[in-house]
Amino acid sequence: MSTTKPTDVRPVAVELFFLPVRMRVPIKFGHETVDAITCARARLTVRGRDGREAEGWGETPLSVTWAWPSAGAYEPRHCAMKEFCIRLAHAWAAHDAFGHPIEVGHDFVEETLPRLLKEFNRRLPADPGPMPRLAALICGSLFDLALHDAYGVLHGVPVYDTYSARWMNRDLAAFLEPAKGAAPEFRGKYPADFLAASPPVSLPAWHLVGGVDPIDASELTGREPEDGYPVLLGDWIARDGLECLKIKLRGNDAAWDRARLEKVGDSRFGNLLLSADFNCTVADPAYVIEILDRLRHDDATLFGRILYVEQPFPYDLEAHPMDVHAVSARRPLFLDESAHDWRLVRFGRELGWTGVALKTCKTQSGALLSLCWAKAHGMDLMVQDLTNPMLAMVPHALLAAHAGTMMGVETNAPQFYPEASLPEAEVHPGLYRRRRGRVSLDSVRGPGFGARVTEIVRRLPLPSASA
Repeated sequence: MSTTKPTDVRPVAVELFFLPVRMRVPIKFGHETVDAITCARARLTVRGRDGREAEGWGETPLSVTWAWPSAGAYEPRHCAMKEFCIRLAHAWAAHDAFGHPIEVGHDFVEETLPRLLKEFNRRLPADPGPMPRLAALICGSLFDLALHDAYGVLHGVPVYDTYSARWMNRDLAAFLEPAKGAAPEFRGKYPADFLAASPPVSLPAWHLVGGVDPIDASELTGREPEDGYPVLLGDWIARDGLECLKIKLRGNDAAWDRARLEKVGDSRFGNLLLSADFNCTVADPAYVIEILDRLRHDDATLFGRILYVEQPFPYDLEAHPMDVHAVSARRPLFLDESAHDWRLVRFGRELGWTGVALKTCKTQSGALLSLCWAKAHGMDLMVQDLTNPMLAMVPHALLAAHAGTMMGVETNAPQFYPEASLPEAEVHPGLYRRRRGRVSLDSVRGPGFGARVTEIVRRLPLPSASA
């Protein structure tokens, strides 16, 4: 097998931008509630073997509370993630390695990122303490996304058309190993073998029902915004034609969680599909089993509308290796925070998890490799949101379209900061506004991720790093 191709690229320059975004309503992650976020955006230049250069763009919200849960103050963690992004910008610009984006991105995450994270954590004070790998992956994901985008732009093709033997030097056997005793053969296989041959141009859209979101008028506090956007769940359903609701639960109050599922699942909203997300707050599988069994006994129809359960248990699988077969025997059980890479997906499958929630914030390269491993082993897939606005929404939706998910894609940015994406929505109107319960990718076209960045009129702040 050839070890190089004339289409290979290497990164040669990076610019990093921080875009602050204020939420119109707060969002609750686990035990924390936030009302603002920083989106980190990268412009990365690649050079081909023939000396030609092209720029690509990547963006990820720095979701501190999701990736780095803590009882400590928010701001030290937030500042640490921004500082790590700056260090990664310089590291990416100096990453002297040619290859396909999956190869270059994989090697950076496997070899360079752990070293940089270890050095960075040695310098962090007790507050906030060491940055988790998941938070480091978020910081690195925008550069990896930009690399994929730039590769497609350089060669004038959609980047999803390049995940094959024609473009890649290594097959999947260079990255993945099958589960013990399993049959999948990765030799001679490429990501294209596991992607949808005809990806849909529209997707069912999941709406997030947060832990502090009002369901009906009895839950209003009087502090809700009056900005023309819905507040109550029923108004969102009516405006956007929603058919899929993701429900955030507490994980430490079974009575509240059951009542929340029943209230959101009330037939007055229609027979909508539901998912239950505990955000790593549950300490014992018996907690989830009790809720599901009680619900099945009291309302079998509502129980049947729960399409899957998402990440109830601590995301460090190796530190908390719970046998969860009894949970997944009741409803499909999806890894999210735990699914940093395919090795943890493999370990999760051994423990009884049946599905994987893919996220571009764990890097495009890593998401594709986890997708291939999961599909080869018969696991279900979803693509979950990190409340992705602006440019972050484009590769997020593309991943869902090409992955062949259980049901559509999660889309939360229209709820929490719809105004943030107005410049992008001028070019991609169907992507940032849910209509008839769906989002549309019909405007996403052209090389790279097809975001058509040159047509988007957005004024960026001065770079926080240039390398």
